Amino acid sequence: MTDQRIEGVATELQGKTQNGLGRLTGDSKLQVEGKLNEVKGKALDAYGRVIDGLDGMVEKAPADLRDPARKGLDFARRKPLLTTGILAGAAVLLSSLGRRR
Repeated sequence: MTDQRIEGVATELQGKTQNGLGRLTGDSKLQVEGKLNEVKGKALDAYGRVIDGLDGMVEKAPADLRDPARKGLDFARRKPLLTTGILAGAAVLLSSLGRRR
């Protein structure tokens, strides 16, 4: 289990607690913060699941590709937001290239 998954579950639980306390006290600001933390936690957990899945794929990769793949995963673990941005940008570029005729 990656650190992102652990942090994600903790953040989601914190958000649920905040949301519940906000409902009990009538504090709408606390409710909104709680909902945001829930979403953030779910996103971190999902990111961690992807990293865990990629770890398994690296182990099955040919020997000459394992080291570069591990370096890429280490980068993704250290910089999750940057990695997500890079992948989103690559997806936008690839989708725009496919539409040109």
